[in-house]
Amino acid sequence: VQLVESGGGLVQPGESLRLSCTTSERTSGTDAMGWYRQAPGKRRDFVAAVTLDSGNTYYADSVKGRFTISSDNGKRTVYLEMNNLKPEDTGVYYCVADPRGSYVISKLNYRSRGQGTQVTVSS
Repeated sequence: VQLVESGGGLVQPGESLRLSCTTSERTSGTDAMGWYRQAPGKRRDFVAAVTLDSGNTYYADSVKGRFTISSDNGKRTVYLEMNNLKPEDTGVYYCVADPRGSYVISKLNYRSRGQGTQVTVSS
């Protein structure tokens, strides 16, 4: 499975960004995709995940109410809409995928990972 990410960039606090990630293939009825982020010198943190067929989602507490993850199954693509961005959202955002569902991804498990895209929130 290959994951191709797009989006990211430099924005000011309070602004929005949208990340996209497309998977090369589907492998199961419980395929899930999601996002992690990692700031320099910090551990990786779970952000959000969605099971593609059921639409079941999980979010980190730090992004609830600001970020929305969605999927377009026909395009094998997930989107992460990030609103009201804060400086602490800065980091490299990695798209991940796992055939076992979004709950597994929320627990720091995944079988595939993309190259990452930089998100910088700064004034």
